[in-house]
Amino acid sequence: MTGEGQGSRAIRTLIVDDDPVARRLHSRYVEGVAGFSVAAAVGDGQAAVGWVAGGGIDLVLLDIGLPGFSGIEVLHRIRTISRRPISVIVVSSLRDRITVRQALSGQVAGYLVKPFTRAAMVDRLERFRSEFGAGPPAELDSFGQGEIDALLRRGAGTGPSAPAGSGTAPAGSGPAGPATASGNRAPERLPKGLSEPTLNAVLAALDDGAGHSAAEVARASGASRATVRRYLDHLHRNGAVDVSHRYGGRGRPELLYRIVVS
Repeated sequence: MTGEGQGSRAIRTLIVDDDPVARRLHSRYVEGVAGFSVAAAVGDGQAAVGWVAGGGIDLVLLDIGLPGFSGIEVLHRIRTISRRPISVIVVSSLRDRITVRQALSGQVAGYLVKPFTRAAMVDRLERFRSEFGAGPPAELDSFGQGEIDALLRRGAGTGPSAPAGSGTAPAGSGPAGPATASGNRAPERLPKGLSEPTLNAVLAALDDGAGHSAAEVARASGASRATVRRYLDHLHRNGAVDVSHRYGGRGRPELLYRIVVS
């Protein structure tokens, strides 16, 4: 369906959901709103990334619990491979703290929690259409990863882990901690039982910017999986790494750790 939209053309929408019933339903919702068209409806992250890489997609309606790798990983890859702004509205039943933070740090244009009504979807699409008509959505410029992390750290700064009277240290020294090859810094003080050499080895294993499981970090760093988990938990609590999920065919999702680029 064509109509309102940037340059009087339809907003080409990619629907990503592993539930075929949800794909059909959301396709009908989108096609029923003036100014939108469904480019494709796919059921896994790999197919979604392939469509985005092919170009021509304006908006992705993205589920999080996908087979292969999660919607959060899809979101990261979209931001990496796309040569122009592509908007993402998350459409998911997941509302846990980690997932929502990950989505927000990926600069999403909206987050619809399942189950929702047709009216809720239509309302969100119509609001998006008005923003799209004026150019790329404001979210793409207003909230970057560094700003999100700063907001999160501000909320944690008054907690017991924040040292009294801490301030901004000169580059390469002081409370910022050891630097990684990409310029990221570990949290300022290590709890009892953690050592700086092992911390640096864990950070080095994450320094390629990709998401890695604890087992993968353990293999790369030479530390045991149990030891690595302690360091990853410490880094996550202090905002140095993000956590997302990788969903497989069965069992619990696997946690993936990705270093925060500030």
